Amino acid sequence: MTRRLVLMGSGETTPTMVETHKRVLGAVGPDADAVLLDTPYGFQENAAEITDRTVAYFARSVGATVTPVQLRSVADVSTATLEAAIERVAEADWVFAGPGSPTYLLHEWAQSRLPDVLAARLERPGAMVFASAAVCTLGTHTLPVYEIYKVGRTPAWEPGLDLLGAAGLRCVAIPHFDNAEGGTHDTRYCYLGERRLRHLEQQLPDDVWVLGIDEHTAMVVDLDDGSVTVEGRGGVTVRRRDGATVVPAGKTTSLDELRALGGGTTAGSVEVASGRDTAPPTDGHGGAATGPLGAVEAHAEAFERALADDDAIAAADAILAVEDAIHAWSADTQQSDELDRAREILRRLVVRLARVTQQGLHDHRELVAAPVETLLDLRRQARTERDFATADQIRDALAAGGVEVRDTPDGAEWDFDERRNGTS
Repeated sequence: MTRRLVLMGSGETTPTMVETHKRVLGAVGPDADAVLLDTPYGFQENAAEITDRTVAYFARSVGATVTPVQLRSVADVSTATLEAAIERVAEADWVFAGPGSPTYLLHEWAQSRLPDVLAARLERPGAMVFASAAVCTLGTHTLPVYEIYKVGRTPAWEPGLDLLGAAGLRCVAIPHFDNAEGGTHDTRYCYLGERRLRHLEQQLPDDVWVLGIDEHTAMVVDLDDGSVTVEGRGGVTVRRRDGATVVPAGKTTSLDELRALGGGTTAGSVEVASGRDTAPPTDGHGGAATGPLGAVEAHAEAFERALADDDAIAAADAILAVEDAIHAWSADTQQSDELDRAREILRRLVVRLARVTQQGLHDHRELVAAPVETLLDLRRQARTERDFATADQIRDALAAGGVEVRDTPDGAEWDFDERRNGTS
């Protein structure tokens, strides 16, 4: 069993990270003792719900049994309970901490010996997985994202756990590095934007650099062989005051390479992209083109193609695929409106399908055109022969079938009355 440290920029409980979780847990072993620390979100009123959703995600999507270790508030538990929780973490093979508030996590853990236990845990075989808010605490300094972005505090760092120092990385860690939810304003770098990040960078010691983890992206560090693998949809950025270097997903580099990049040099062992960071593509609503919307919008396009092809079964399949995608993303603990927007698309598709079902996929006028024209020819012949009774019978029969006949100087014209046939 090797020693692994995993950093996830976001999406830790979504389909994008399933394979990464499986690989990391598989390397730990089939009977891995896996625990979830709930401290980062312990202040939230729905903390129990987040825990349940996370445990269900690992059971359903990853095939792993994860046991919660409740440590939401150190002040609210006895010393014996606190020590039992810490020992549970110390003995586990796989430890996970994710979304919430970085500063709340720090405040709670600082009141115990848990930071020392986590540092010692890196020396033992197994894996520790940190995601979203928890990632912010791993460097020399911690980003107080809520206080800056939500409260408006002047940008300033908090102390960090410096667990990355055990890997020789003297840096600060920033998840959600390519976030684009702001739309009209810059929310990259975990909602900081360029201006505030530059201000914070000036406060760092000269030898400390920024390690950015994009959303739906994982940085998997093998602490035994020193390899670093980037997985998921984005990249890992080594940012210095004079520029940035991105290691894209699908690439494997090394801790030595990251240290060199952080120092402004490179050994050239990995293909990277250099230069200032740029904003990622968006989904058209100001959000990054990741998450449930990407899959849902693709299925919505398939729905439209199915309707164009008069294929009701394919249209229904597309709607079911949208529902599956929403269910697969339902465990995501990231607080955004993507799931709500995905549900709006689902409702729109259901209504569209209902309307089309009522109207029929085909043009009803086109379907009845041939027999109507034949009957109108017979009616014209009857009128020519002055057999007005037969002509009126034909007109009345057509009217009963929803075909409205109008006599004009140029001949008879007709329309199919959709309303009379219950198709609109």
